Amino acid sequence: MTETHDFSTLLSPAPLAALRSPNRVKYAACSVSNFNHEDGSISERELARMKVISGTGAGIITNQGAYPDAKGEGKAYQRMLSLADDRYIPQYAAIADMIHEGGAIAIQQILHGGRYGGIDLGYCVQPSKKPQTLRHFRPPREMSVEAIKACQRDHAEAARRSMEAGFDGVEITSFMGYLLSNFISSFTNERSDEYGGSLENRCRFMVELIEEIRATIGQGVPLIVRLNGSELLADLGGNSDAECLEVMQIAEQAGVDMISLVVGWHESRKGALGRDVPTEHWLKLAERAKAVVDVPIAFGPRFGSPVLAENALAAGKIDFWEVCRPMLADPQLLNKVRERKVHLIRPCVGGLLCLSRMFRNLPYICAMNPRLGHEVEPEYTIRPAVRAKRVLVIGGGPAGMECALAAAQRGHQVMLFEASDALGGQLRSARREIGGGHIFEEVVDYYRASLDVHGVEVSLNTPADRKSVEATGADVCVVATGASYLVPRIERPANGPEILDVQQALSVDREVGKRVVVVGGQRAGLVAAEFLASQGHEVEILEAGTRLYADVIPTFKWRHMTWLEELKLTPRLETRLTAITESGVRIESAEGEQELPADVVIFSAKRSSNDRLIHELEFSADELYSIGDSVLPRALHNAVHEGYKLGVRI
Repeated sequence: MTETHDFSTLLSPAPLAALRSPNRVKYAACSVSNFNHEDGSISERELARMKVISGTGAGIITNQGAYPDAKGEGKAYQRMLSLADDRYIPQYAAIADMIHEGGAIAIQQILHGGRYGGIDLGYCVQPSKKPQTLRHFRPPREMSVEAIKACQRDHAEAARRSMEAGFDGVEITSFMGYLLSNFISSFTNERSDEYGGSLENRCRFMVELIEEIRATIGQGVPLIVRLNGSELLADLGGNSDAECLEVMQIAEQAGVDMISLVVGWHESRKGALGRDVPTEHWLKLAERAKAVVDVPIAFGPRFGSPVLAENALAAGKIDFWEVCRPMLADPQLLNKVRERKVHLIRPCVGGLLCLSRMFRNLPYICAMNPRLGHEVEPEYTIRPAVRAKRVLVIGGGPAGMECALAAAQRGHQVMLFEASDALGGQLRSARREIGGGHIFEEVVDYYRASLDVHGVEVSLNTPADRKSVEATGADVCVVATGASYLVPRIERPANGPEILDVQQALSVDREVGKRVVVVGGQRAGLVAAEFLASQGHEVEILEAGTRLYADVIPTFKWRHMTWLEELKLTPRLETRLTAITESGVRIESAEGEQELPADVVIFSAKRSSNDRLIHELEFSADELYSIGDSVLPRALHNAVHEGYKLGVRI
């Protein structure tokens, strides 16, 4: 398939201080891997990951942030890198060399966690003793002027070590509410001395920090600062967007060579980076920044499409496309752009699974990229098969599609049977999610294109049984038939409400009655309730347990809370459905029995594996496997990773 997109601006060289980037792509330092050692030293696993990143083709590559102080006050997560001692220099040199071998400019980020730091201590430091709004973090201590000066010296020393390791420049960051932003923002800076009060005073720490680092690294060496285009803290007393622009002007006057525009804090009550934010939503912030500063603007929040990036670059709205999560999902993204194979880019689903693991002290993973963090492990490496086999995969959901793709990439002859009229499995209903569910259509499009390119024979409307499986002559049979939502055996009148499971309710071609009762307050039920309410239906949510969102990752729980509030939905907790009546349902709670009117009842509380076929097919092939939800109902990343691992070893 030949594509006609023009990426001439994206792939053109551009200046950065005295250097020249081979293209206008900057790999961002948002990749908090948690792969390293707890003493701040770099692990072999991290080096393997950075070897992959160095091959992305990005013109500028920023290594993940390192804390600068020996005490660890700047340490924001358990296995964060350290630049607090010269003994780390040789390890950083290995990363700088990798980046240079890939042809990129190497930038080292210095990150002090501020109010999110001190992870190994009993406290954190910031400009004022302003408590955090999230429970995870340490009690704050206000920094003295002496501590501020020492912190600036620590940053300068970290910059020196970066340069001695061979990096071409350094970056400091106010992203997500770290120390630099704690000084800049009126939300956290309540000081009354020269470092607080007016915006100029609140920026004094940043200006002195820039001057100290510049004196250390010299002129012509790239010095980048990441600054908020919007803090998303208006409800908490944070800076206005207009003040954010003033901060950028102050940073430019202080001597930075590039501004990386970012959005939001960990404590923001609005989404910034997840799929609930429309793809081009924050581009307006970059346009405003371009109007008030002359230094290059790098931009990337929720801007994962190279086509949109090319358009923005060509129109002069941004100077560099900054990318992180899209390249975690597909490190070959830019190389596929060069080859005009955009349709084969593995999409980032914007679920923030990667970010959600940071504060649980877990290595990050990607729902769509099973190899992330496993780059050198044989069981995650696709190698040519010793003997090509006939492989039949039954089920066209994410597990089945991923398994079929990996097996085909090894050189096997792969067939895929799907009982319905389209690929996707439960992704087809997931696309109804009101906050960016369209991304799941892109996932299915990616798999469809990739399966075609690698010669997988896809048969739709093809249910499988022993006879049809044996007729294929397959050496290997993989059952990936997913799971179904259970509809309980409950007495129902002939003229009562329609009974559906959540997948049926969210199918594209089904009309649902006006008054809806959703049974189950976890992710699938909430997606159905939110979608139907957004379409004008009257919705009640029943949850037998004491809490909602049990299967939703922390970075998305509050989004569902917000949507429920906006849609005026009040779930009923500790409430059981006891009967279906002609006019609706009967429920029971601590308040007693009650009847609710309903035209349709949707069940979403429990799933059961579709495992009948695996038992029926015993002895039908030399090798028989079951993967994904057909083994145990779980999440998207479980399905994709399990499918990949099996496809790699067949």
